[in-house]
Amino acid sequence: MADLGRAVSFATSLYSSRLGYAYHGYLRRDPMSLLHLRPGRDDPYAIYRGMPRFGPTRIGNWVTTSHQLCNTVLRDRRFGVRAAELTAAPNTADEFDMSFLDMDPPDHTRLRRLAQPAFSPKQMTGYRPRIERTVDQLLDRAAAAGEFDLVSAYAAPLPITVITDLLGVPDADADRFARYGTVIGSALDGIHSLSHAARLQAADRDLRALFQRLFELRRREPADDLVSRIVAAEGDRIQSREMVPMCNLLLVAGFETTVNLVGNAVNALLDHPEQWAALCADPAGLAAAAVEETLRYDPPVQRTARCALEDVALDGHLVRRGQFVVTLIGAANRDPAVFTDPDTFDISRVQTADHLAFSSGIHYCVGQPLARLEAEVALRRLAERMPHLRRAGPLRRRSSSIVRGPIRLPVRSGARALSAQR
Repeated sequence: MADLGRAVSFATSLYSSRLGYAYHGYLRRDPMSLLHLRPGRDDPYAIYRGMPRFGPTRIGNWVTTSHQLCNTVLRDRRFGVRAAELTAAPNTADEFDMSFLDMDPPDHTRLRRLAQPAFSPKQMTGYRPRIERTVDQLLDRAAAAGEFDLVSAYAAPLPITVITDLLGVPDADADRFARYGTVIGSALDGIHSLSHAARLQAADRDLRALFQRLFELRRREPADDLVSRIVAAEGDRIQSREMVPMCNLLLVAGFETTVNLVGNAVNALLDHPEQWAALCADPAGLAAAAVEETLRYDPPVQRTARCALEDVALDGHLVRRGQFVVTLIGAANRDPAVFTDPDTFDISRVQTADHLAFSSGIHYCVGQPLARLEAEVALRRLAERMPHLRRAGPLRRRSSSIVRGPIRLPVRSGARALSAQR
């Protein structure tokens, strides 16, 4: 991360500009501004429905709610993720490097190929028993408590345990890594205050020190983990300066996607008791379908953006080099031109098109097989062991407008919290 002075300067300018833009946009009923405010956090889908298929934003870029256009932009090589060479706008990546998430080819291709084998079908088969053991241990503790927070007691510890095991972090402290993941994940929405910038820098410093120690350990004592494979590729497929960002990305992405996916899924299921009852009647048969419907209906990542690397004609408009197109993934996944009854949550839905919850094109989420597997096991075992699950208090949502999910979801296990089948 850059020095604190640069981070504070960036945070100050961004925080002020966002507040001003959101305030004035609110007065003008600007949808993009509303997405940053309480109405957008509570129900962004109501705002999406009032937006055009494709149109300009008030700050000189473009935005689309169309599934077809989002998919086109995400796949089109005339759009990229790096804008620093084309614009003078500050880039959050300068403050916290997220590896190939912030890169275009050929560097993106090189680093993605290094990470890809860790998420192969063969590896997923090997991860399943560990995920199932972790889920049952978490549910044992939750059942004993009777009432628990689904996020802090279940949805968050699961991916932290799995991703730290995959990386090879010894004696991982799940609570500490969850805090790191939350702080760094919150920066995906931009830095919002001076204290936020300081927390991000502290998390970056701690993680950098941890991974540097782990690199030294694995140089001396290689193991069967992803960090050992990264260390073995040093100087060939990955440069030394790229190693910590790679681990940051895998840690944060591995945490953020799954914790919010599981939280959104349980929230939707409890909002639709008939769907929860259907899942409880056939957990093995419907858990994976419940995951896919949640990804469509209420995806953890609501939007991303691409920068035009050259002038591009799109939907009858000219997107000029250096302009961004904001792809509203949450809106695209409820596009009535693609999905029947798109605002209906139905885990028995026949999938007629691919949702865009994991993006599309060359930046399609490399860790999506693991996120799907973790969420499928989490929902299946929850339905098997706690069929009488109920809310025990109000849901609290995270403040981000990009990453959507609960930060607190109190639940009660019900009268028949079943024991794990060993």
